[in-house]
Amino acid sequence: MFPNLEAEQARKGHINAQVAEKLNMSRRLYEIKKKNGTFKFNEIQKLLEMYDCNFEYLFSSEPAPAQSA
Repeated sequence: MFPNLEAEQARKGHINAQVAEKLNMSRRLYEIKKKNGTFKFNEIQKLLEMYDCNFEYLFSSEPAPAQSA
């Protein structure tokens, strides 16, 4: 559902269980929330801080365009 969240998580080398632990939830619940987009405000804030991104980017339903070098 959130390709940029997936991308940032991969860039940091985080597995779902690690992110879930930081959000104080089970891995399964984190995966459900990623799929259906039901994050709470405080969870969103933690993810924005964790990945140092703005909301519009991290929670976009469209992937960010690739940047050329």
